[in-house]
Amino acid sequence: MTSRDTAMYRVEIEVNGERRTVRVRAADILLYTLRDHLGLTGSKSGCDNGDCGTCTILVDGLPMKSCLMLTVEADGKQITTIEGLTNSPVQHAFVRNQAFQCGYCTSGFIVNCEGLRNMQPHADEETIRLWLESNICRCMSYEEIRNAVKDVINQKS
Repeated sequence: MTSRDTAMYRVEIEVNGERRTVRVRAADILLYTLRDHLGLTGSKSGCDNGDCGTCTILVDGLPMKSCLMLTVEADGKQITTIEGLTNSPVQHAFVRNQAFQCGYCTSGFIVNCEGLRNMQPHADEETIRLWLESNICRCMSYEEIRNAVKDVINQKS
């Protein structure tokens, strides 16, 4: 290994309201930094190429697939994971509408829907449908998930 291969970078991020510092390699992906270095395992690895959305987090309030973001790119950013959304109205709506089956995709959907709720609080049916296309549910709970999102959007309106 060359010294270039072992170079470590100091990255400061705010995760769920707490300032955290991690030392990572340039190629380290944020998903694995959250899981392996910070113990935040709610974001899941489903595809590692941005297709499924199980690893969705909020970066400065915007939904982002953490498998597509290098940890060094998160330096100075505010990160919210599913663990930071405890008692979220979106979580309650998912429970009320039974918007989950196996639960694997649920954290990514909840985080994504929290981003929608914050960015487009009066989203119409078409906006909700388009927004949800970025995540995959293999158990086919899409109807229940849409109902949960509409439930939350209607509460906020």
